[in-house]
Amino acid sequence: MYCGDDITRAADYNEKHQDHAKNTENSPGASARGPMTHLRKDGDEHTEEGDGKRNIEEILASASLAPAESLWTTEASGSVKLRIDETCPEEPITVHQMFRASVEKYGDLSALATKRNDTWEKITFAEYYQCCRTAAKSFLKLGLERFHSVCILGFNSAEWFFSAIGTIFAGGIMTGIYATNSPEACLHVANDSRTSIIVVENQKQLDKILQIKNMLPNLKAIVQYHGPLENKLPNLYSWEEFMELGLDVPDKELDDIIALQKANQCCVLIYTSGTMGMPKGVMLSHDNITWTTHHASRAGDMQPADTKQESLVSYLPLSHIAAQIYDLWTGIQRGELVYFAQPDALKGSLVHTLREVSPSSHMGVPRVWEKMMEKIKEGIAQSGFLKKKLATWAMSVSLEANQILANKNEDKPLLLLLADGLVLQKLRAELGFSRCLKFFSGAAPIASETVEFFLGLNIMLYEAYGMSESTGPHFMSGPKAYRLHSCGKVVPGCKFKLADTDAEGTGEVCLWGRNIFMGFLNMEDRTREALDGDGWLRSGDLGKADEDNFLYITGRIKELIITAGGENVPPVPIEDAVKKELPIISNAVLIGDKRKFLSMLLTLKCACNAETMEPMDELSLEAVDYCQQLGSQAVKVSDIVGGKDKEIYRSIQEGINRVNSRAISNAQHVQKWTVLGRDFSISGGELGPTMKLRRPVVQEMYLKEIESFYAE
Repeated sequence: MYCGDDITRAADYNEKHQDHAKNTENSPGASARGPMTHLRKDGDEHTEEGDGKRNIEEILASASLAPAESLWTTEASGSVKLRIDETCPEEPITVHQMFRASVEKYGDLSALATKRNDTWEKITFAEYYQCCRTAAKSFLKLGLERFHSVCILGFNSAEWFFSAIGTIFAGGIMTGIYATNSPEACLHVANDSRTSIIVVENQKQLDKILQIKNMLPNLKAIVQYHGPLENKLPNLYSWEEFMELGLDVPDKELDDIIALQKANQCCVLIYTSGTMGMPKGVMLSHDNITWTTHHASRAGDMQPADTKQESLVSYLPLSHIAAQIYDLWTGIQRGELVYFAQPDALKGSLVHTLREVSPSSHMGVPRVWEKMMEKIKEGIAQSGFLKKKLATWAMSVSLEANQILANKNEDKPLLLLLADGLVLQKLRAELGFSRCLKFFSGAAPIASETVEFFLGLNIMLYEAYGMSESTGPHFMSGPKAYRLHSCGKVVPGCKFKLADTDAEGTGEVCLWGRNIFMGFLNMEDRTREALDGDGWLRSGDLGKADEDNFLYITGRIKELIITAGGENVPPVPIEDAVKKELPIISNAVLIGDKRKFLSMLLTLKCACNAETMEPMDELSLEAVDYCQQLGSQAVKVSDIVGGKDKEIYRSIQEGINRVNSRAISNAQHVQKWTVLGRDFSISGGELGPTMKLRRPVVQEMYLKEIESFYAE
């Protein structure tokens, strides 16, 4: 639920306490308070009585920093030295200062949109700010302690945003929990972050917390933001009840807490997805958030709303730094209009939302782009002969032209413009991209096949590279910085170096800048491992740079396979090559560390259950089409696995032979492989929350199959 009713209640409260409002007109929240209209629907008029605008320069005036002796800390209440130098001399500001400046500039513009009863309901930046203050007061009323956390567990929504920013305004530390987390995983995050309050989406998420709440010594309350409370329990509040709790908290009390906040103190915790061991709490400061947001949005060519208001759809997990920077923080800093997708976005409704909204920019993780690619391929495969031929022609024209143009600043040729106007515009519109100009990919490496497919749709996927520990993007591609298969150039004001380079110039990517994290919460040893003596962040990734400093990631040090013969083998290029040769393959995992030879686990492309997203036995339409081209009648995964379909197995072997023929040495040949009985999934454990492959988990889960490769 939005906070339209909450705004009305807050307005009523302000009218009853006008004398107090007059006395606090110079407080940080003054210009966003006062009577406001109810929540608007498309086309409604909106008016606001402001308390007068303050000078933006005054709002952004640098406050004193908290004393600090080091670049890092592991204490939630700690502070750090900021990496201010001639390349990034901007004055540090807090999250509140950033938001207040945006309210001054964009207060009357629509900020957030939620679909309710088939209508997109919107609130302005001024209303958005007021909702965050209301949430902050309610957190204070519930006893949120300074530098303790509020954990948020649920799908993207306006309430998620209000809770996140309200936490920071109230002096707490905002902490997202992945909606797919088990109760045990929720317990780790909540305990580690000393959570005072947990905000949950619905009964399903509430049930997880009820299982563990007695093991959380700091927990004071639980708030549920969607759906009715099925049972009234002590210290459990509906969203409506929560937003009324703090209406009697004086503005001055909140403003005094806001005034104490320093840009070099922690305001956000990002928990790593925990592919190995328990997740670590990445501590991010106000300056990490505000500085990175400003520079990354510029590097991605996201326009400020006074030039052109950007729009986007929020659907990726906000507990991940990529979505948080792109949806939440850039939305505030650049004055963007954020539409919230439906909770079943990744189960199929995302495309419907995109078609309705027609955003100006879109970000996806590689698996999302792959799913879109499969959808378009299936649509083309099911179309008539003429349409199929036309689409194939147009996409080949676009791919060839864009491969040439990728590294050049030239006008698009006439033939490409013709193909785009006749065919490709319609294909993009089917995905909801009729007005989209910028397309970003992040959170994991993207396969060359996927990049090239979208080039065929006249879409350049701008790849970003970074970590939770670098507040998200450290390198970015964009309209002004693009090279095929590169993740772009370093974000202005950031630095990088390659350590321990080999003869080909490949080395570990190390990062430096105002975006580098404060440290891992309560983990000094792990923090010292991540940061070298001079404060450079070791990424653990291998990369190389070209003559223009475009970065290319070649692998991950921990994923690098070192065979029994001492050969170093990066797995991703071989895996990508196999998937490109064999369109029936969904996932390919190379095995061979400390082994005599390389082997591979394969999964087939299949349909997914629309409700649970569980992979099913039915092959995808693309996979069925592949089988039919080979004369096979297979329509299920079980028709193929175990060598039942000799024609498909022969085809897979031939594809792997082609990949082997291009290998730089015999040690990089895939000698054995097997097809697993089901595809990978988040629920199955093989994929993380952002659908990133969890290699250690896969190797443990399928140890029996792996050992069979090497049995004498």
